[in-house]
Amino acid sequence: MVAAPFAPWALAGESLTGLARCRVRLGPVPWGLQPLPGPVLVVAACFSESPVGPYLELAVGEPARLGVRPGWCITTMVVDSAESRVGGRLNWGFPKELGTLVWRRDGAWRELRWVERDLVVRGRPGGPPLPMMTPVRTLQRRSDGPVVVPGRLRGLARLACVEVEANPGDALEPLVGRHPGVHVAGMHLLVRPARHPVGLTSTLRAPLRAPEPALSWGTPGRLAQR
Repeated sequence: MVAAPFAPWALAGESLTGLARCRVRLGPVPWGLQPLPGPVLVVAACFSESPVGPYLELAVGEPARLGVRPGWCITTMVVDSAESRVGGRLNWGFPKELGTLVWRRDGAWRELRWVERDLVVRGRPGGPPLPMMTPVRTLQRRSDGPVVVPGRLRGLARLACVEVEANPGDALEPLVGRHPGVHVAGMHLLVRPARHPVGLTSTLRAPLRAPEPALSWGTPGRLAQR
């Protein structure tokens, strides 16, 4: 049986992130969250260090809110590590699936390909690198209810033009095109334990792990929201 460490997770590597304008919902937003208008987050990451070893990841986040808390809800996420998949689902409710991912470096260019869907995210940074540190927050749903997933990211950031390629008819085809983005080198990402929302502004720590099934996109007799 595949096992994975409990949160928090500290990860290091590099990432390429684009902000894509999208007029349609790309994936279901779990019950308990409300969809919001705004750009879609496309993230290609190469983690050289993590609690489960090196792995690659591609994620798509759509704007949503949990109560008054805005954030991105990750609706598509693929990794090439079984341990990362298990840890992501149990700790935070990320909809991680296993796939074949290929990361390429060609000079300044970076590219991540999802082989099974022939989906590509690539980009080339430009301009001077600038140190950055920013909080990150995603909104997910585990089997024990909606959770806030807080974190922190730091590294050297450079502006980048991010290109997305997908096959016609693919659910992620609306992301095809060029988008503004950023490349982060020397990235250090800390993903903290999930929290249950309480009241308007405060949160309390949730159980470190959700009971199985770890990922819950709906409730009995109801479908996920789009």
